[in-house]
Amino acid sequence: MYRLKIIDSFSAAHQLLGYAGNCESLHGHNWKVEVQVRGEHVNNIGIVIDFKDLKRLTKAVLDRFDHGMLNQHEAFGDCNPSSELIARYVYREIARDLPDGVVMDTVTVWESDNAAATYCES
Repeated sequence: MYRLKIIDSFSAAHQLLGYAGNCESLHGHNWKVEVQVRGEHVNNIGIVIDFKDLKRLTKAVLDRFDHGMLNQHEAFGDCNPSSELIARYVYREIARDLPDGVVMDTVTVWESDNAAATYCES
């Protein structure tokens, strides 16, 4: 099994409504996002997926959030845009567009240098 990981980032604001603390107030993060995929086989040139393609898929999803207010994004309609739910959204959006033989493994969303949430389905 091969695992490949890319890292990207975006900047956005959010607030966690109903949270008993500072995070209920509007605030922002420079979010770091790690996307990891896996595959059992390499192609005829020895790769599972071109890093360039994985970066393009990731950027297309993260650009929807960049410099925005996450609470207003359609993905979070009636729920808080927590690190956990951001990770799940990014995971599922990228997974839809992966080529055959490449499977989503994990998405980790860092809201600070020492706080992250990871989502996986398998």
